Amino acid sequence: MVLIVSIVVIVVLALWIISLYNSLVKLRNNRENAFADIDVQLKQRHDLIPQLVATVKGYAAHEKDTLERVINARNGAMSAHTIDEKIKAENALSSALAGLKITLEAYPDLKANQNFLQLQEEIADLENKLSAVRRYFNSATKELNNAVETFPSNLIAGMFGFRKEIMFDLGAQRATLEEAPKIEF
Repeated sequence: MVLIVSIVVIVVLALWIISLYNSLVKLRNNRENAFADIDVQLKQRHDLIPQLVATVKGYAAHEKDTLERVINARNGAMSAHTIDEKIKAENALSSALAGLKITLEAYPDLKANQNFLQLQEEIADLENKLSAVRRYFNSATKELNNAVETFPSNLIAGMFGFRKEIMFDLGAQRATLEEAPKIEF
């Protein structure tokens, strides 16, 4: 009878240890998965920001070229001395103004401003997503750390090399890093 009770106690203890170990493994894997989500968002940020900046710069360059043509044509018209030079310069200015008018008709609300606003909006959205996955990662880390440090799972954690993990903390750089990146042209 004592042998049966001893075997039952050993089996229950073994099942309990296995259960705690499996819980710790699941928590560790959950934390690693949470960090993989951060990697995805960081990759998206690394890919998205240069693409958005290039798009906005390309659009701004188009508007800049149109405005520069108008300014250069205006300067040419003002510096023309002879009638032929003035006619030629005014035709160039009219052509440049027509190009500007077409640009403004196609983009009546100054799409360059919209592109800059969209860039800021996309960056803010991406930073919010990144913030959310960081919070999830920290939550997963907290669950693992609680299991690693609390009794009785701390006994199993110590035996199998589970340790307290660090949070995704910005430390002393928190004030500057919590702001969305500022893109200047």
